[in-house]
Amino acid sequence: MIIAFTAGGSSDVQARVVEKFWKKEFNNQPLVFDYKVGAGGQVGFTEIAKANPDGYTIGGINVPHIVFQALSSQATFKTEDFAYIAQVVKDPLLLAVKKDSPINNLNDFIAEAKKKDGKMNVGIVGPFTAHHVGIFQLADELKIKVNPVIFKGAADQNVALLGGHVDAMLGNLNDVMRDLNNFKILALADDQRHPWIKDVPTFKEMNVNFKADIRRGFAAPKNIKPEVLQKLREGFQKICNDPEYLKEMEKIGQPAAYLSGEEFEKYVKEYTANAKSVIEKYGLK
Repeated sequence: MIIAFTAGGSSDVQARVVEKFWKKEFNNQPLVFDYKVGAGGQVGFTEIAKANPDGYTIGGINVPHIVFQALSSQATFKTEDFAYIAQVVKDPLLLAVKKDSPINNLNDFIAEAKKKDGKMNVGIVGPFTAHHVGIFQLADELKIKVNPVIFKGAADQNVALLGGHVDAMLGNLNDVMRDLNNFKILALADDQRHPWIKDVPTFKEMNVNFKADIRRGFAAPKNIKPEVLQKLREGFQKICNDPEYLKEMEKIGQPAAYLSGEEFEKYVKEYTANAKSVIEKYGLK
């Protein structure tokens, strides 16, 4: 199991939940984790795409990360290089500061950003990721300038924020759920408030047009045999519908959202169709 982000980050934590149910669905086979970290997941995603397609090497992928990275001038894979097994998580983005920050709401954040005039440091995970594109989109909507500070994974991003090395972070719901008491969440980038953080308003409520999420899922190399891919898909479907798995997911703050491999691939294709205009608008090439 190739993980493209740091140990202890959101992708790793979710995959570890899958591991608890793996042997039950896959003939008592063990999972061996291999961390291939760097470039916002691109190093690990490339390893998955180029792995032996025998069914014994799979990995975690993130959308829209793989979409933007595949469209970048430094692309090392295409979205067509993956055989999609399942989507397991839909994790909305959020804007957060540490608990003792003088910034108490979105208006405070905007005022501080304008005061610092481009020198407000906002932590994000990786280049050509939802966070990377999202920080440009959000700054655009709020009519401010910020300085994005890129980290290898969510665990590093959290440590930096809580240590006062950045002023804020654009992260995910799961990034803060494991240590919620240390964060002050300013706004959620979703259509509706989330039941886990009912007191946090959405950007939409504050008339800010910013909605973004990360989809986490699993894939194999594209040339895998259809019958082997089908076995992987069936196993993941059973895991993702197991009531005990769903309890574990809620316990660790992972917003479970299963899509079959076919549905997940369709979503990636639809996202790709709209991504080129975003890349051009923000000059990410």
